[in-house]
Amino acid sequence: MNCGNLVACCALVLCLASGGAARAADPYPTRPIRIVVPLSAGAADTLSRVIAAKLSEQWSQPVIVENRPGGGTTIGTDLVAKAPADGYTLLMATFSHAVNATFYRKLPYDTVKDFSAVTLVASAPNVLEVPPSSAANTVEELIAMAKAQPDKLNFASAGNGSSSHLAGELFKNLTGTKIVHVPYKGAAPALNDLLGGRVEMSFDPLPSSLSHIRAGKLRPLAVTTATRSSVLPNVPTLAEAGVKGYELNGWSGLLVRSGTPAEIVQALNAQIVKILRTPDIKNRFESLGFETVGDSPAQFQAFIESEIAKWRKVVTEANIFAE
Repeated sequence: MNCGNLVACCALVLCLASGGAARAADPYPTRPIRIVVPLSAGAADTLSRVIAAKLSEQWSQPVIVENRPGGGTTIGTDLVAKAPADGYTLLMATFSHAVNATFYRKLPYDTVKDFSAVTLVASAPNVLEVPPSSAANTVEELIAMAKAQPDKLNFASAGNGSSSHLAGELFKNLTGTKIVHVPYKGAAPALNDLLGGRVEMSFDPLPSSLSHIRAGKLRPLAVTTATRSSVLPNVPTLAEAGVKGYELNGWSGLLVRSGTPAEIVQALNAQIVKILRTPDIKNRFESLGFETVGDSPAQFQAFIESEIAKWRKVVTEANIFAE
């Protein structure tokens, strides 16, 4: 090779190398992002779409929401567990994510090890509610009715292992009552039977019941969280109503595949927390029955692990497992 060709080859190599370095340094994101919602249309889906629209605006990249329902959220969750660890596939996890770690005797993924937390997006209480025709106007009256008629009263849930199911089991455990669980295939049919008076009570997530409560079609007796909801400030917590130690927090938060670079997790966290703290988003979420959160990845990870431990005890003691 003559000197001129050697110089040309060296220049080409340097050019390619510098181009590769520039591409490697391109800021995240450089292509579309998807948020997998392991449920059909509903509260988690709505939250995801609001965040996706804002992220698209901020990053000038499409952010697509993809519903992958089925298997009690395990199908969509498994999809993210097996996605590349590059920050381009997110999971909108919910309360079920923590419960499923025990509810399912075998999962195709590890609930803790296969995911990295980004941020807790929002939380909402479940509501112990009865139809207006109910004789119970307080939690105390409802407990008295249940103890006077063991196994006669029913509570509706969105299905085995759902937050409305676990809320009822925790209530039974802490009050010593015998109330029959009636599982439905989703929140909508459970709510329809409650509205029709065909079941006596429900522990429905506030976002799905809020419009009926405001319309006077359902009577809220208490919320399941440790503090009162800003959306229903006049409704006591179950602990305030006499069920000591009761707490159930419905939540939604974003995860990515474990192994995703820390700088990408931090970029996602910073942008999403910024979105959650804007007044219009806070007001939008509150109108739906949610309170925005927006914490750090470490805080959300610790929260998930505490939820797994808490509900493992309830699921095991009540012998509630997927068949």
